[in-house]
Amino acid sequence: MGRVKNIARRSFLIGSAAILGGVAFGAWFVTRPTPNPLLDDLAEGEAALTPFVKITADGITLIVPRADVGQGIASTQAMLIAEELDIDPATVTLDPGQPHQAYFNGTVAADGLSFPGWDEGFVAETVRDLMMNVARLSGSQFTGGSSSTADLHETLRRAGATARETLKAAAAARTGVPRADLRTEDGHVVLPDETRIPYTELAAEAAGIEPVTDVPLRPASEWTRLGKPYQRLDIVAKSTGTQSYGIDVTLPGMLYAAVRANPGRGGGMASYSPDAALAMQGVRSVVEVDEGLAVIADNTWFAFKAAEALQVDWLPPDYPASSDAMWQALTDAHADEFQNSRLRDDGDVEAALSGAKVIEAEYRSPFLAHAALEPLNATVLVEDDAVTIWTATQVPHVVRDAAAEVTGIDAANVILHALPAGGSFGRRLDHDFVVQAIQIAASMPGTPIKTTWSREEDMTHDFPRPLHMSRGRGAVADGRVLACDLDSISPSLIASWFGRVFIVPPGPDAMLVWGAFDQPYAIPNYRVTGYAAPPLMPIGSWRSPGACSNSFFHESFLSELIHAAGADPLEERLRLIDHADSRRVLEAVGEMSNWSGADIGPGRGRGIAFAYTHGVPVAEVIDVTLTERGIRIDEVWIAADCGTVFDPVNAEAQLTGAAVYGLGHAMNCELTYDNHTVQQTNFDAFEGMRLRQTPKFHTRLLGQAEKVRGLGEPATAPAAPALADAIFAATGQRLREMPFNRSVDFA
Repeated sequence: MGRVKNIARRSFLIGSAAILGGVAFGAWFVTRPTPNPLLDDLAEGEAALTPFVKITADGITLIVPRADVGQGIASTQAMLIAEELDIDPATVTLDPGQPHQAYFNGTVAADGLSFPGWDEGFVAETVRDLMMNVARLSGSQFTGGSSSTADLHETLRRAGATARETLKAAAAARTGVPRADLRTEDGHVVLPDETRIPYTELAAEAAGIEPVTDVPLRPASEWTRLGKPYQRLDIVAKSTGTQSYGIDVTLPGMLYAAVRANPGRGGGMASYSPDAALAMQGVRSVVEVDEGLAVIADNTWFAFKAAEALQVDWLPPDYPASSDAMWQALTDAHADEFQNSRLRDDGDVEAALSGAKVIEAEYRSPFLAHAALEPLNATVLVEDDAVTIWTATQVPHVVRDAAAEVTGIDAANVILHALPAGGSFGRRLDHDFVVQAIQIAASMPGTPIKTTWSREEDMTHDFPRPLHMSRGRGAVADGRVLACDLDSISPSLIASWFGRVFIVPPGPDAMLVWGAFDQPYAIPNYRVTGYAAPPLMPIGSWRSPGACSNSFFHESFLSELIHAAGADPLEERLRLIDHADSRRVLEAVGEMSNWSGADIGPGRGRGIAFAYTHGVPVAEVIDVTLTERGIRIDEVWIAADCGTVFDPVNAEAQLTGAAVYGLGHAMNCELTYDNHTVQQTNFDAFEGMRLRQTPKFHTRLLGQAEKVRGLGEPATAPAAPALADAIFAATGQRLREMPFNRSVDFA
């Protein structure tokens, strides 16, 4: 049975507490296949409070703990609460809150297992439940994996409903009118005679009564905001340039810092001289930080120029110095000793291949930077007994704990102002730049210091998407795909990222083969093997990790097999798909694009790809035209099913934005290395999709899947293979290596 039905049976602990003369309402999921030790000391009706709604005499604050990195999740969280609370989310204050165990992300922990997302069997669901509890007990709070809506949608609605009914109970106690005869509207409790009592007037009274917890959630048929077109709460600020990001923070007496780190990430310093930098205008000091040096100055420009003037003798890191050497390391890792997993092994692949003509191919995807538009930055004030941090982060509890470790100040005295991010794409799942900022501020206690990385520092000291290659063998018979054997080779992202941020979990690294082993195809002889290459350099999570490369490998090779079989690319996928939700999105994208009936004309090509990632099946069809200037992408059709769609305008934006991101990087982007140093240091050498290249998009969200899932990443994965398939249809040229501009030009 799916998780939505399971959740309905689970208990919620709901509580209230006086906060500055007001009241806070919250809900905490408690899964308990085993006893929960955190509940041992709680009396009946008490809870380890998870605040999501705070109401005082001065106003209403909604706590939205998932980081908004441009995906609009702050608005969605607010809308989920507001729907049940009967308020306009545009009229209240949104606050990400302080890092707290109560804001754990259980969904992302459950999704990181070696089970396909569509596997709802007893074992898979039991282990997912266990991981939800592990996440709760560990307090793992982070934003990622397209998990925010999936993880919080019911919690936030229940928090809003509890607040609403408790405020009605307070009004009933005041007026003597039964709670059942009261209603709520626009931040007011409304009596039968239409007398309206603002929530803010009831806050103190509501804090003194038991919260009303047995409240059914409103059915979709009664929603007034959810599921309806609604403008994101930040759209005006972002459209007018008034949105405040971390890089905009200004404080009295603030100084500024820039960092100069080893060009070879992870390498050390043999020696350095700060003299030239210290002699420059506005420079206050030079301090050592992790991986290099920092300059503190009167403004950011002074700090940037002085950092460039530092004279340093760098030590080389211990990984291969060039891209060619790194590719050779991956090639060498395609060996039994490096096998990490075989999470898919259906039928008898070797027997199927031995009696057929074997089709073989090798695919490659490069290192990629995150390259968010807002460069990494953090402002920190270190005082005798407190640390205050202003930054955008996807791992607030990690930042809090790092501040305590660096300064020796208790974590309870670390205040984090988690700010909106001007992009992330996974980069702010790391906190190295914040650690440097804390180290810098600790050198001048009592002075707030803003540390900003230059664009060049950002590009050359990223934790990039890993280098990745794949080798496929397959066979066809009687116009059908008979066998598919896919090997995926890459350094372990889990070992690298978890090793920096959390603890490396035991077992196979499923991320090595995400987007390949977990695809719901019923190919008779089907095997996917993951090989963990030795670490090449520190790597990180990039939008749709694992699947952003493996979907290109898997779908491209499947397209080659289908072509060899002489079958229709859509019809053969539909024949092979063994998952109802996935079949529906393929059928939908075929209908949307008029796949079977369209004559797209000469000099043009049409491609298709499917991917099941982050619990969401997505199918994409792309039309291209071969012009004198190169390949032009004309139209893209996207069908997806993420279950109930709470925020349809933003959901469509996530589909198209993810596809643009996947297409632009597949077309143009890579990081290459020479002498341990990144060669692409700014956007002139790392060029995404231009506005003139952006195609017309058509999207459809089916809304039929049982589980609610997120859309920040899934449409990224099928974009590259669909484009490669379309280019093959137009030119006859198979593109097996990204970026595609190595082989073709784009108009």
